[in-house]
Amino acid sequence: GWAGWKTYLGRSELDRFRIFSMGILGAALLESSRCEEALRAFEATLALKRRYWSHDEQGILSAQTSIGNCLDQLGRGEEALALRRAIYAKGVASLGASHEDTIVDGYNVSSSLLNLELWDEFKSFVRDQMLPVARRSLGADHDVTLDFNKNLANALRWHPECTRSDLCLCWCDWLRHGFSQHRRRPARSRG
Repeated sequence: GWAGWKTYLGRSELDRFRIFSMGILGAALLESSRCEEALRAFEATLALKRRYWSHDEQGILSAQTSIGNCLDQLGRGEEALALRRAIYAKGVASLGASHEDTIVDGYNVSSSLLNLELWDEFKSFVRDQMLPVARRSLGADHDVTLDFNKNLANALRWHPECTRSDLCLCWCDWLRHGFSQHRRRPARSRG
């Protein structure tokens, strides 16, 4: 974190090691629940990437993903959702809907929808759009696909119009693919 940042502080803004160390600093601050400071580090990283590496669209999307994760941790869910939707749309346009980074971006959108208790939108986005793509591209037993299944089952459990068959289908699918090997992560990073 700070040691890496201090090492490269005196270097030019154009130095890739400096910008890389800013990202590491932001990640370390976020991991230690210092979200406001992490947000400032990620925003500075994004500004430099836009200024000097505007052609690196994936690097910019990665920095924006980190900002979305910070906003979510800070309880700024509406802002996180808007940013995550924009990131997902750019991912679909540049990489395609089946690319793993785009699917991870979709997972982050679904997490925001779930956190904001937007049940109907979450249910249709995950069930109709994301799960089929994740299963086809990543496989039914991939970590991200399992996370989609588990979150869908939980959302259906909380949804007032959930039927027993809706819930059973989701939980059975999740259980069938090895939940014991599965670890939940609230938000994901690209690449």
